[in-house]
Amino acid sequence: MKVTEPVNIIYQTAEDGLADTVKPRLELAEAVCERIMLIDETEKSLSMIDERLETAIKQTGARVLILDPIQTYLGGTMDMNRANEARDMMKRLSLLAEKYKCAILLIGHMNKAGGNKAAYRGMGSIDFFAVARSVLLVGGIEGEPDLRAVVQIKNNLAAFGHSKAFRLTETGFEWIGDYEITADEVLGGIAPKVNKLEQAKKMLRELAETSNSVQSSEIFDMAEDLNISKRTLENAKKELEIKARRIGNSWYWNLDKVKPE
Repeated sequence: MKVTEPVNIIYQTAEDGLADTVKPRLELAEAVCERIMLIDETEKSLSMIDERLETAIKQTGARVLILDPIQTYLGGTMDMNRANEARDMMKRLSLLAEKYKCAILLIGHMNKAGGNKAAYRGMGSIDFFAVARSVLLVGGIEGEPDLRAVVQIKNNLAAFGHSKAFRLTETGFEWIGDYEITADEVLGGIAPKVNKLEQAKKMLRELAETSNSVQSSEIFDMAEDLNISKRTLENAKKELEIKARRIGNSWYWNLDKVKPE
């Protein structure tokens, strides 16, 4: 589904206070807070098998349901380390998602078992990982205290997406876009070997030192030799505010206004 306008979201969280933490963060990110709702847990805690989930999705027309974190919404009798119980609970959620065309996002935390694969680093049964159609790993980037990486480590519905990054500062959230980093680098606290976006910008700056205009096909060939994807190259072009112009049947990139680093 391609979202072209804001949608209704149900966001259940036990991690942070709604008034003093969650709402200020949403407002800072310019979220449409009127579309973000929650189920009242004042008298009774919510669980993944609670009938109130379906009622809320149906009444609000929510297209996204977020449970943060998984452990809080298991219910008092469920053992998250037992595979059959984890699968039964996930099956119920998948039926809700299909019935109401609602994406269900479960947020979990990684355990401290260094060296294990990402699938085994989630707390509880691996069946939470196995049943999910898509799993994203979010973590810090070594050497970049304000940056966080988003790396897809499972996708049963399509090709794997390119790793992304975003920045968190006192002024709010900033989406960076494509970022060259692996799950192993995120989990191991290892600085990325090469940031392809920075490499692409460096290549374009070096070209600008000797040429005012270069045919786009030549630039793409140079990038391919450096294992830089077309998408990353286009992002570098955008960040450096490079304009393209057509001469005859060929396209050229104007590099005369590219500033040195």
